Amino acid sequence: WVVTLDALEPYRMEALKRPAGDPQPLPHLDSPFERNKGGIGLTVEAYLLSEQMRERGDRAQRLSRGSFAHMYWTIGQMLTHHSSNGCNLRPGDLMASGTVSGPQEEARGCLLELTWRGSNPIQLPEGETRRFLEDGDEVIFKGYCQAEGRPRIGFGECRGRVLAAGTD
Repeated sequence: WVVTLDALEPYRMEALKRPAGDPQPLPHLDSPFERNKGGIGLTVEAYLLSEQMRERGDRAQRLSRGSFAHMYWTIGQMLTHHSSNGCNLRPGDLMASGTVSGPQEEARGCLLELTWRGSNPIQLPEGETRRFLEDGDEVIFKGYCQAEGRPRIGFGECRGRVLAAGTD
């Protein structure tokens, strides 16, 4: 799916406030627009479907739900940072934000954060636990924008399955 920034305009919001003591963005990365409308109310969810869950016909279990509104840098700041440092960006290039994490435990955006570096395993159905991904695990990402009085815009889903080394 391709979702344009124009389509996301109704979901723009105030950018994340920097924690006390953190440096503010450099002047070329800051503007009234970035402060007031640089954030985007985009929800990102991560699910896990283990091999055993798949064999039993279970549904994937949601592990995380975070919001792009909690990102430390806005999309505009990321793009400006890259281009102002000589990155040869061209129309059609893809950029990634990195992990989308939030302040709540359920909003931790990666398994390493969710399990606290493996010391706090996640409980899956039927007694399975996960500290880290295992062979056969399928990770599913879903994203969408939703706001009262506005249509929900879905980004589809992205799935990936961990295969044992040497398998196709």
